[in-house]
Amino acid sequence: KEDLTRIGKDLFQAATEELDEVAHHFDTSDLLYLLKKLMRNTRNLAKMMDHMESAVDFFQDATPLGKQMVGQLMDTLAEFEERGYFDFAREVFKIIDTVVTSFSADDVRLLRENITSILLTVKNLTQPEMLSTVNNALGFYRKMDIEIEKEISYWEIIKQLRDPEMKRGIAFMIQFVKNMANPPAQIVKSDTSEEQKFKMED
Repeated sequence: KEDLTRIGKDLFQAATEELDEVAHHFDTSDLLYLLKKLMRNTRNLAKMMDHMESAVDFFQDATPLGKQMVGQLMDTLAEFEERGYFDFAREVFKIIDTVVTSFSADDVRLLRENITSILLTVKNLTQPEMLSTVNNALGFYRKMDIEIEKEISYWEIIKQLRDPEMKRGIAFMIQFVKNMANPPAQIVKSDTSEEQKFKMED
């Protein structure tokens, strides 16, 4: 009994000293209000505890699945790294950075304004007949082996101009230059319709 009395006095004195620091922040009415609040929300607290228990159970059940998903994700990322996806992405970002630092906002605006014409040009270049013509021209250029073994005078050049094949070649070049300067109305009309088509799709 004497030992308990000493312990009780020490506890009471310690509690008094500790509570003295918060005495000006605490009132008995506050404690009563808190108790009433707890009594009114006993059912809510019980529901909250039930939800916490359900959340804990879900976390315990989902932990193995989460570990499996993380493992699969790491394996997938490692496979992408081996195939070079990340290196490719880094180089793509470098290309984008080069484009951004090399072109101004005005350049991008001009590109936006002329994107229809650019797409039409690319579309025309990718037509089968155009690709075939370009391929034939490149094949002819690779096989072309023209050597001038002797000096040619102006008189001999003039004589060559009388050759029918030379005349046809000159006529073709002249007509080609004219068509480049003044495209036929059918082509202009076709390009205009294509541009309108692109604008309607936009």
